[in-house]
Amino acid sequence: MSKKIIGYGIFFIALTAGFLFFAFRGTGAWSKSTLPQRSIVQPFSFLTQDGNTFTKADMAGKVCVVEYFFTTCKGICPRMNNNMKTIYEAFKNEPDFLILSHSCDPERDSVARLKHYADSLQVDTKKWIFLTGRKDSLYKMARFSYGIDDPKNAVANIDDDFLHTQFFALIDKNGNVRGGVYDGLKNEELEKLKKDIRDLLKEESKQHFVNGVFTNSPN
Repeated sequence: MSKKIIGYGIFFIALTAGFLFFAFRGTGAWSKSTLPQRSIVQPFSFLTQDGNTFTKADMAGKVCVVEYFFTTCKGICPRMNNNMKTIYEAFKNEPDFLILSHSCDPERDSVARLKHYADSLQVDTKKWIFLTGRKDSLYKMARFSYGIDDPKNAVANIDDDFLHTQFFALIDKNGNVRGGVYDGLKNEELEKLKKDIRDLLKEESKQHFVNGVFTNSPN
């Protein structure tokens, strides 16, 4: 094979690589994470620590870490939220990041109690949001959307049901539950969570407004 033909081959390879780079730059194709998708966040409506309604639409375009806790917990919850605060400190300046802490005990965790709890942590509640609502709706989200508690743990009478989990879930900008479940009590799991958050922050959102509602882009 002549040097001339080899030279042409190298030129066309370089030309093709350059075309692909400029064609896909900014589309998210180069930054797509390999984290698996476990499920899709279902529609919901809860109240924040400020008494505002928070829905799935408010998650759109954000990478979210989700947990469940209750304010009177003396066991794992203080440790979990001390660890969650390290996640908060690492990403509090990222505009596309949120932490969502849901109450396991909404009968006691009123809006006012959640506000007091959030203030005690000294965090920005625009970045770390505390949610309460109907017990059955909260538990359904934990088990069937976020996958951080076994659905088999549900009991027929919601008044007799109680959810207490140390696991965190990770949601991408498009409302997909990604990665695995992360043990909020283990340092190595927290480090993996931080890495996975960084990967998902690099991805682009495929959501947009249609008639005032967030939907997934068909592209």
